[in-house]
Amino acid sequence: MTQELFDRCIAACNACATACGRCAAACLREPDVKSMAACIALDTDCEAMCRLCASLMARGSVHARAACRLCAEVCSACGDECAGHDHDHCQACATACRSCAQECRNMAASAP
Repeated sequence: MTQELFDRCIAACNACATACGRCAAACLREPDVKSMAACIALDTDCEAMCRLCASLMARGSVHARAACRLCAEVCSACGDECAGHDHDHCQACATACRSCAQECRNMAASAP
């Protein structure tokens, strides 16, 4: 596994976590917060998962690959939810989530 693969995935996870945090905060300021509940919940899960994955990869944990598999699933779910909202913050989050999901899939599929 190359350091470049780690670095790309760590960067994608950090960018996604930031986008998710921003999206959740912006969703809480929307006029109809109740309609954003699923988005906020997934943003929160995705942010936490991405931060965990970045940390595991940075440490070279033996669990990084497994965490990245789950992170890809969480990012995909969050990206799908955010893509369903017209808000700029949701669209930015969806883009970051999809990018991170792909990098995490690449990381999870890499040879040990």
